[in-house]
Amino acid sequence: MPTSIRSFRYRVAVAIILASPSTSPAQSPLTRVEQAIARSVDANNDSALALLERIVNLNSGTLNLVGVRQVGTILRGELDALGFMTRWDEGEAFHRAGHLVAEHSGIGPRILLIGHLDTVFEPDHPFQRFERIDQKRARGPGIIDMKGGDVIIIQALKALKAAGALDRMNIMVIMNGDEEKPGHPLALARQSLTDLAQRADIAIGFEDGSGDPHKAVIARRGVASWNLTVKGTAAHSSQIFREDVGPGGIFETARILQAFRERLMGQQYLTFNPGVALGGTSVALDSSGERGSAAGKSNVVAEYMSVTGDLRTLSADQLARAKATMRGIVAEHLPQTRSEIAFEDGYPPLAPTEGNMRLLHAADQANRDLGYDSVTATDPLKAGAADISFTAGLVPMAIDGIGLAGWDDHTAKEVADLSTLPMLTKRAAVLLYRLSQTNGTP
Repeated sequence: MPTSIRSFRYRVAVAIILASPSTSPAQSPLTRVEQAIARSVDANNDSALALLERIVNLNSGTLNLVGVRQVGTILRGELDALGFMTRWDEGEAFHRAGHLVAEHSGIGPRILLIGHLDTVFEPDHPFQRFERIDQKRARGPGIIDMKGGDVIIIQALKALKAAGALDRMNIMVIMNGDEEKPGHPLALARQSLTDLAQRADIAIGFEDGSGDPHKAVIARRGVASWNLTVKGTAAHSSQIFREDVGPGGIFETARILQAFRERLMGQQYLTFNPGVALGGTSVALDSSGERGSAAGKSNVVAEYMSVTGDLRTLSADQLARAKATMRGIVAEHLPQTRSEIAFEDGYPPLAPTEGNMRLLHAADQANRDLGYDSVTATDPLKAGAADISFTAGLVPMAIDGIGLAGWDDHTAKEVADLSTLPMLTKRAAVLLYRLSQTNGTP
């Protein structure tokens, strides 16, 4: 996107926030429309809970393509009823179920809402059903990650519709079918999202974030994978370190990994981890980089070693500098060895921009005007990769982690705090309403 267009869209988005009716202390905290939105959310909380239970009870593990589509069909029906133009972007090309996309045309800024339909729990997992623990809590697969966030999107839009505010709003929704185990190639699997982001002025993700309803995510670290392959010179172990033999593949790998630790450790928000390491006279690592085999003898200098790991950074610049450092270390090879390192970018970093901070302030203002506590930013070290990151550099403002609160996602103890559902839905709806209050479009 040309810099001039991005800059213009940023200025417009900032103007939208500054023009929000909640920013003037002389005005009532909530307008009459906002009060109607809040009342509608409360009046329909039982139907929100029913929708949540219905979709939680449908298995939608990422690789259960039928289940993902079934959840998508239910939520598509909800969006159809609200007047959205919906479609299903098929995922055959990237080996997944696909994505639900919905658009509602209006005259305001283009706001992109991001959810996902899949969970980490496949059909063979014992954790399959919604279960009430008490009046406040319920457990279930994906109840907070992120079917609860999907329900907040739907219910917030319903409240806006009931208050007569949705008709003029310019809203795009995407619910990906493969957030938990993205399809390949990744660029194709996220094309629907990036295409929408290129047209959006604001992006809002409804992941559960840190699980604290008074936290929001304005920065997420990106993740890349790396594969290190090392080749030494095979010889009898009695000849190791000789000038024509050298240290072998395992010692050279140890040098490289230690240098990674010494030169990269301590940088804020940067982590790197060797996850699998195999060395010996022969090494076989599968294409996933997650399993393999190695063979060797204690009296033979190891000829090969292969290591796979990940690299997490908060900005594209930090990622580039880390890659350059690692490549430089690999190039400093010991005698009679040669090494190569290859990187594969995964989820990009979402850097903490001024626009993201302004959007956080708007969410905080909406929360306080509704009578709730302040909303503050989550430490990026506590925020993993998520689909919002693919909007980085494409939208002037982005925020995430404002979905349903709870605990222990990705485990069989995943629990939602149902008491936060109306609060979080009201905050989302009022925030969307305020963001929509502009007479022009970028």
